[in-house]
Amino acid sequence: MKSYGQYCALARGLDVIGDRWTLLIVRELLAGPCRYSELLEGLPGIATNLLADRLRGLEKHGVVARDAQGRYQLTAWGQGLAEPVHAIARWAAPLMAAPPGDNAFRSSWLALPVAVIFDGTDPGRPPLTIEVRTGDTPLTIESRHGQVRVVPGPAMSPDLVLTGPPDGIIGVLMGALDQASAVSRGVTTHGDLRQLARLRKPPGSVRHR
Repeated sequence: MKSYGQYCALARGLDVIGDRWTLLIVRELLAGPCRYSELLEGLPGIATNLLADRLRGLEKHGVVARDAQGRYQLTAWGQGLAEPVHAIARWAAPLMAAPPGDNAFRSSWLALPVAVIFDGTDPGRPPLTIEVRTGDTPLTIESRHGQVRVVPGPAMSPDLVLTGPPDGIIGVLMGALDQASAVSRGVTTHGDLRQLARLRKPPGSVRHR
């Protein structure tokens, strides 16, 4: 990518992460270290040579490094991209109301909206385990010690199970769909859907990060 040639923090930042696919690579690595093959699987549509080129650029700029097992991981500086990535996801939330259509989807991509919807730490959050069945594989959303996180795979003893298309699942997690609306969007639930409301940020409240 050609430099913008501007002495501006935004321009210099875009010199590093402004290329196509770069922030999606960051999205994958925010979930943890990945092998090259795992990144390729998580980025449907990217060419192998382009992925290699983007990773070289990120390594060169100190955003990405290899761990002892040869996996790619974000450096401490690279981890700082979590906040701007989440900010973009919050800004783009209205765009997720439209069904995915023929867009590719991986269930692991729900980690980003979950981090945005249930951000920060709130001691008032109850412990809750939610199994989500959508996309390629099931995943688990866990509320523990005031924090909400995504864990790959099914839950052992879920309090709530959500099954359906990704747009419907996101609508339910956001609180935009009630039980009847969720059903109309193809989402089935097992358990009390109202439990989700206690995990969300109340209007006007502030949570610790």
